[in-house]
Amino acid sequence: GLGGDMELELRTLQLPVDYREARRRVARIWEELRPQLAVHVGMDASAKAIFLEQCGKNRGYRDADVRGFRPEGGVCLPGGPEVIASGVSMKAVCRGVAIGDVEVAFSRDAGRYVCDYTYYLSLHHGNGHAALIHVPPLSPRLPASLLGKALQVIIREMLEEKNSAVVNPAKAD
Repeated sequence: GLGGDMELELRTLQLPVDYREARRRVARIWEELRPQLAVHVGMDASAKAIFLEQCGKNRGYRDADVRGFRPEGGVCLPGGPEVIASGVSMKAVCRGVAIGDVEVAFSRDAGRYVCDYTYYLSLHHGNGHAALIHVPPLSPRLPASLLGKALQVIIREMLEEKNSAVVNPAKAD
């Protein structure tokens, strides 16, 4: 869970590194669960910090997934907008979190692989009510317990930021 006194239902689902299956599951998440906010967490083996991704991109998916599949033409959603931004200001979330020695950074490029593909589709289906957090691999410096705590803090801050943006729609970043 997220700890604290937030009243919400938290569901966790694991998506495979598979474009076609991710597409099916993301559609099902939005059709069946209708979340207030879908938070996707992807691992980036080269990352040294936790990255909060502001937007998903529609084009440039050239790398094959675990099954050897590549989206036709490298496109996520034919005819879709080039970029879809999250309704959550990731810059504001970055400013609002402090987790010991764990670096949390803002990003506008999620990398054109299955994480970005999934994020774009989720932003599309959820009208911007999605987020993507890229995390580094677990290590002695970032054990699972610390990563779990960091994700709790970040997601709580995302929900607070999202709710404050609804209350004050003129707020911009």
